[in-house]
Amino acid sequence: MNQERSPDPGKLSPEAIAVILADRSDESLAQAACEDYNAFAILYRRHVTDIYRYLLVQVGRVHDAEDLTTQTFEAALQHIASYQEIGKFRSWLLGIARRKAADYFRQRRATLPLEFAKHIPHPDTPLEECIDQQLRLELVASLLHFLTPERSEELALRLFGRLTIAEVAHVMGKSEAAVKMLVHRAMSNLKQQLINIQKEN
Repeated sequence: MNQERSPDPGKLSPEAIAVILADRSDESLAQAACEDYNAFAILYRRHVTDIYRYLLVQVGRVHDAEDLTTQTFEAALQHIASYQEIGKFRSWLLGIARRKAADYFRQRRATLPLEFAKHIPHPDTPLEECIDQQLRLELVASLLHFLTPERSEELALRLFGRLTIAEVAHVMGKSEAAVKMLVHRAMSNLKQQLINIQKEN
């Protein structure tokens, strides 16, 4: 009786391999990426937008955000074997991105002028329930530099990196209660800035 055999990866096209890997979890792909670049390529496509959006908000320059995004994924590939499946893979990536941004700021301090906000991709859903649904993503990005660095970073991880409160706490090395309080205060600050802008207009 003939037994079914798994397809030989060496005989599959890149497209076929991508289809086979596409349904696998981040954690499974991260394990496979130690030996299979195709697995890492899928992880890259899944998370590059969130990483880029977070870095753009942090550094405020499109070219620099693109460079830092590349650096983030290069570092992730180099250290993929050290990923321990603690928390989501995206939070691990954002931890790397955060360190890259910190290195960037040691050399130069950037703010986010309004003109750069137009380059930030628009999500399909509202940023946060407590922000008015009409509040546009680029306006939030442009207002972040009014916040303290700590609040700005935590809010960027929450909104642009799309991490949960627990994941932000893990990346920042803080308790969930502390992060929740800082994010709440940051959101209040943003809403007040929005009110001030509306009054000026």
